[in-house]
Amino acid sequence: MSVRVRRVYESPQPDDGVRVLVDRLWPRGISKESARVDEWPKAMTPSTELRRWYHAGEGSYEEFAGRYESELDAPEAAELLDHVRELAAKGTVTLLTAAKEPETSHAAVLLRLLEERSA
Repeated sequence: MSVRVRRVYESPQPDDGVRVLVDRLWPRGISKESARVDEWPKAMTPSTELRRWYHAGEGSYEEFAGRYESELDAPEAAELLDHVRELAAKGTVTLLTAAKEPETSHAAVLLRLLEERSA
């Protein structure tokens, strides 16, 4: 299984495989054509409340990750996460985010969960 995280502002690469936007909001300043997004599972993204809480600096990344994992237990989110896992079992999946620091974002949580549960 091959899953990776890239910023949506980086140019698409031939080996990206299925490009999945994992942000709730469409990234500013980029057209849908240039982003080349194949899937956009909004129900799998952090809730607006959680996103605002985290960006306000009210908690640690670890607390954010725990809260986000709880949100991913909801039936629709869990189903979408399983769908991405199935895509990754067939080929490369690139998780796209506009986050300036993807390594401390929800995309990193998704990457870890996808890697853990597929092993």
